[in-house]
Amino acid sequence: MGKEGTRWGAVLAIVGAGVVAALQVGKLIIAAPLLRKDLGLDLASIGALAAVFSILGMFGGIAAGGVITRYGARRMLLAGLAATAVGAVMGAMAPAYGVLLASRVVEGLGFLMISVAGPAALQRMVSASNRDFAFALWSCYMPAGMAIAMLASQAFGEWRAYWWCAGGAVAVALVSVAALAPVTPAGASLSWRGLRQDTVDTVGAPGPGLLALSFTLYSLMFFALFTFLPVLLTEQLGLSLPTAGLYTAMASAANVIGNLGAGVLLARGWRRSTLIACASLAMAAVALFIFRSVLPAMPTFLLCVLFSAVGGLIPATLLGTAPMLAPRPGLTAASVGLVMQGSNLGQVIGPLAVGGAIDRYGWASASFIVAAAGLGGVALAWRLRRLKGAAL
Repeated sequence: MGKEGTRWGAVLAIVGAGVVAALQVGKLIIAAPLLRKDLGLDLASIGALAAVFSILGMFGGIAAGGVITRYGARRMLLAGLAATAVGAVMGAMAPAYGVLLASRVVEGLGFLMISVAGPAALQRMVSASNRDFAFALWSCYMPAGMAIAMLASQAFGEWRAYWWCAGGAVAVALVSVAALAPVTPAGASLSWRGLRQDTVDTVGAPGPGLLALSFTLYSLMFFALFTFLPVLLTEQLGLSLPTAGLYTAMASAANVIGNLGAGVLLARGWRRSTLIACASLAMAAVALFIFRSVLPAMPTFLLCVLFSAVGGLIPATLLGTAPMLAPRPGLTAASVGLVMQGSNLGQVIGPLAVGGAIDRYGWASASFIVAAAGLGGVALAWRLRRLKGAAL
């Protein structure tokens, strides 16, 4: 970063890129009924379309970090946005399920590059005093994008029109990043041997691994609730589907409060491990009340808002900490990639574990899974605090 200080226009453009990338995740969830009606898809097919992003993220995070280090964060951020736009257009024109699935793969690759390149670009363009707040802004991209996707869906009665508009949003983000984000330097040439060594060094370092595990448990908790929240609100608490969708969007958006709050608290000297431990414990406790449906609809919804808002402290803290615990400066992008792999792992196993438990044992069983994950987050926070030489 140059001497001129933080470039907030560039920061906002990069955060906007993350938001429109997350919009591509949320658009499928909310448009699933329209896809089932138009293309005759079963739930397994819808699940495959949704899982593509997480599967790519589970296995490609560190590799994406290596590519970004080689070619520069800004360049790869633009490439990710371009791929996402191409995927959205492919999907909007898809005549059948196979093409739609291929379009999700293209969108997923774009999402992977954006989610790893965004923090790497921010790391280079913000001052040390503003870094935690900039990363807190960045960490809002997923809940903000998901909430926008759910709310925007009210304007569309046909899923292809939704895909076209989502692609247009990506194009706007691409132009904004190209105009505002400064060029980031490229690194050394990329080789399989170098990539393998970077992977070994990143995975072998204790810090990035602990952060990735923490993100796994957070994502497990968050997506375990929000994947099934509309069903919980309709089947268990008697709300209509449109009302349940609106409530889900509002609760998801509350996550932004926690993300921004983490930036403020870290700037005021709060320990990172303390924020992670307190948020994990709170999510565990609240989940016991939510999944057991022991309260009426409105108090339960307010608990979901609390669950989301307090939970937002965790991703902002983890993403802001990842560059600090990279084994060496050249592995910052790889460390962020490993942390994002943990996030995607939680997105996969959370809904699977909770969905299976609900089917077999009822809604109350989900509370124990989420509570156990929360207690695991507290234990990992304690391990982070004990890392030698880290002021956590």
